[in-house]
Amino acid sequence: MPALKDRIQDDMKSAMRAKDKARLGTIRLILAAIKQKEIDERISLDDDQVLALLEKMVKQRRDSIKHYQDAGRQELADKEQEEIVILQAYLPEQMDSAKLEAVIAEVIAATGASGPQDMGKVMGVLKPRIQGRADMGQASQLVKSKLSSV
Repeated sequence: MPALKDRIQDDMKSAMRAKDKARLGTIRLILAAIKQKEIDERISLDDDQVLALLEKMVKQRRDSIKHYQDAGRQELADKEQEEIVILQAYLPEQMDSAKLEAVIAEVIAATGASGPQDMGKVMGVLKPRIQGRADMGQASQLVKSKLSSV
């Protein structure tokens, strides 16, 4: 079992001992999502695949927060925000925007991208380098703006 899944399992046991219901519930959601993906695809997820799954879960919760706030359901939005904090504990430290821009500039130079038509080529190289460490939506917007000005 990869290290990240082991860590999540250990944290579940710790949350059970501490009777931390909110943390335990979120960790169980993580483990259920991992198990579901492994069963559906008949594979055992490695750390990169678990990170991608965690990123997807964070994105889903951010979308839910927006919808709950639009509907005036702040208590549900707060619950989703608490889950995001727990999920992000398993993701690598997030890049700041200056570091992200530097990596994007480096990838654009390395791929020889010359305009918006090279967006796919840049994103293909960029994604593995920033996976789990930056919001892909934000990265995509930065790449698009940089390629438009090239």
